[in-house]
Amino acid sequence: MTEGAAAARGDMQPARDGRADGTRPSGGNGHEFDLPRIERAVREILVAIGEDPERDGLRDTPARVARAYAEQFAGLRQRPQDVLTTVFDADHDEMVIVRDIEVYGTCEHHLVPFIGVAHIGYIPNSKGQITGLSKLARLVDIYARRLQVQERMTSQIADALVDTLEPRGVVVVIEAEHLCMTMRGVRKPGARTVTSAVRGAFRDNNVTRAEAMSIIYGRH
Repeated sequence: MTEGAAAARGDMQPARDGRADGTRPSGGNGHEFDLPRIERAVREILVAIGEDPERDGLRDTPARVARAYAEQFAGLRQRPQDVLTTVFDADHDEMVIVRDIEVYGTCEHHLVPFIGVAHIGYIPNSKGQITGLSKLARLVDIYARRLQVQERMTSQIADALVDTLEPRGVVVVIEAEHLCMTMRGVRKPGARTVTSAVRGAFRDNNVTRAEAMSIIYGRH
């Protein structure tokens, strides 16, 4: 029996956050993550492009793709509050910046990857509270692991930081190469898209924004 058939019958051990029928809990959007349904859809795609889904190299591909999608789109079942709940009273009132956070996203227009880095900076709130540095990287993952466009993702990360941490300022810059421009269409490998979102002090104060950009691009 293939892994796909086993999953459809519920004979496989469910993933840690999964269920016996292969579905995963919804992420607040009212929809389950349905592994067996994805497998059936991938099989149909293979047939539609003229492939034989029963040949040796493709027999387990639908199940593999379903499991990969569960990982790639795990952000649909997470909220920013899940990773930004831990704060520390550090009495810190200067900017904090984390550069070069790896980003692996999926473009919602062609379902192909975009790959790059995110830079996040914030000025702590009036209480001087900070969050763990790894939490910023996890926040990027939450929004990258969804069907996305880079422009929206940049703003979502910035707004999540504002809403959860209430900092005095936030800056988010994302640089990424989109395979929808590299492997198809215009086919321009190496072209990188840069997007930014600034909030609070970084938007209102030119000097503060310039200092942050200088640090982000290594000119400080």
